[in-house]
Amino acid sequence: MVFVLALVGTLCWGLAPIFGKLGLQNVNPVTALALRTLIASLVVILWLVEVRGFNQVAAISPRSMLFIAIEAVLATLVGDLAYFAALKLGNINDVTVIMSTSPMVTVVLGHFALGEPIQHYQVAGVLAIVAGLVLIGIQPRF
Repeated sequence: MVFVLALVGTLCWGLAPIFGKLGLQNVNPVTALALRTLIASLVVILWLVEVRGFNQVAAISPRSMLFIAIEAVLATLVGDLAYFAALKLGNINDVTVIMSTSPMVTVVLGHFALGEPIQHYQVAGVLAIVAGLVLIGIQPRF
């Protein structure tokens, strides 16, 4: 099930930049981020109302709430704003490949901050990401 969910997420994240780039043609990245966040928030709130999940929100500890708030600011606000600005100004292929290096950061920080073990296949994946970045950074000289 984890694989299927991760695959669905990957497909959505692969499709989203196409629509984002199209939508950003005449729109400020901050405005686009606000609109996207508002739409997503409305959908999630309606979903929460439907499943009567507000009791679960009230039961979240202050510590967990703090960590979720930090994650929201880093990922949804700062990270997505940087992504939208890069997408508006740059080549969609370069931007999405560079942005997809975030798992490399997570693997390294997860190891040092949380004590998560790093497996051999993860090291191979990180090296593949670095190789991809090097290939993107090489500009054709002809």
